[in-house]
Amino acid sequence: MLFTELRYLAFFIVAFGVYWALRSNTKRKVWLLCASYYFYGSWDWRFLSLIMLSTLIDYVLGARMAREDRPRQLRMLVIVSVVVNLTILGFFKYFNFFVGSFVDASAALGLHVHRVTLEVVLPVGVSFYTFQSLSYTIDIYRRQIKPAKSLLDFAVAVAFFPHLVAGPIMRARDYLHQLDTPKAWREVDVRWALILFIGGFFKKACISDNISPYVDQFYANPANFGVVDAWLATVMYATQIYCDFSGYTDMAIASAGMLGYRLADNFDAPYLSTTITDFWRRWHMSLSSWLRDYLYIPLGGNRAGRWSAHRNLMLTMLLGGLWHGASWNFLLWGGMHGGALVVHKEWTRWRTARGWRPMPPALGGLLTLVWVLLAWVPFRAPGFRASGAALTALAGGGVSSATLTGSAHASLALGAALAGAYALHLATYHGWVAEWWRRVPSRRFVMVYALAWTTALALKPVGYVPFIYFQF
Repeated sequence: MLFTELRYLAFFIVAFGVYWALRSNTKRKVWLLCASYYFYGSWDWRFLSLIMLSTLIDYVLGARMAREDRPRQLRMLVIVSVVVNLTILGFFKYFNFFVGSFVDASAALGLHVHRVTLEVVLPVGVSFYTFQSLSYTIDIYRRQIKPAKSLLDFAVAVAFFPHLVAGPIMRARDYLHQLDTPKAWREVDVRWALILFIGGFFKKACISDNISPYVDQFYANPANFGVVDAWLATVMYATQIYCDFSGYTDMAIASAGMLGYRLADNFDAPYLSTTITDFWRRWHMSLSSWLRDYLYIPLGGNRAGRWSAHRNLMLTMLLGGLWHGASWNFLLWGGMHGGALVVHKEWTRWRTARGWRPMPPALGGLLTLVWVLLAWVPFRAPGFRASGAALTALAGGGVSSATLTGSAHASLALGAALAGAYALHLATYHGWVAEWWRRVPSRRFVMVYALAWTTALALKPVGYVPFIYFQF
């Protein structure tokens, strides 16, 4: 059930109406849990038992840890939680990848090993709710939060349908307290939620989905394209994935907001970053902070010296790349970002030691953007060979036998989509349209909002394109 589908609108109207019709906070939470499980079951009902089991195990372990004072037993409980969650994630997401890699490595050594392959279906959203559950038990272990007041509260926190499938990754400390008291309709910022939802819809359905065919065309055979088309396709994919994922986030935050809940922000104009470190403070912020707090710092962070910090940073980014999918390409993407972060830290240290001024923001922004664009190539390409062909085309080594824009109409539509995406990115960052919709009278707001939807639906391509991050 996609946020851009009419059936999601029908589902949300029912979920919204019943939720606000109920007066009891407990009944509202029960309804939210039922609606969330229905939403998740609409993808594949067989995996409802998986999310229920994961929720139950972490709730029991969290409650047990809160009562445990002995360090050894406390450590064992959190280890059990980590092992169970990572086993679930590892089996469904990486079984075939690791088996295939082992067989290929054995063949390279002259050993013939039978390939055991299971038809393992990836449960939608498993990477997101696994990380959410892990942060809950780890935070209890660290004595940073208290356990949920009830299994119902924790189940709602894990399964809340707006963020269930593709985030933002919510931590218990940011969400559980929101379940304590019943929400009041007068506290809901309705206009903000409506504007945010249609903004997300426009980014996803009108920009990302219209760009998608051109990107697919390039990566079907990147060696057939020249340097101009290669760079155009690379810029298009950067635009597509940003509009796709941030569009989902906007619609998720808006949906939660209409129910009185606040989800974490996930993007802050990342393509306007002036350094690679700045980029990772702005891109997929809930994942970036999760990796920092639950992986980089536990690995030792920067406490053991400069080179240990660089090692920990590289490991964090490599594992962050692998989190996105079972592919060596994602490891390469993580390694490219990890290497860039290490280089930036070393450059900053070297420059500071000599008293040099920082790089001009425009130059820093350009270098950052180029590297991010290059890193998107292995992220999108279906394999190493395609990545190599795409990078070769970017360097001018393509054969130029194909073109992405077969007609003037297609070129115009594509240019308009890219210009619209950039304008939206810039306007959001600078807050140029932050308050106009609060000041206009209600009747005018409704008229403008209806016109905006009419425009968005006219620009939306026929059919529905799944969100990119659903595969993760």
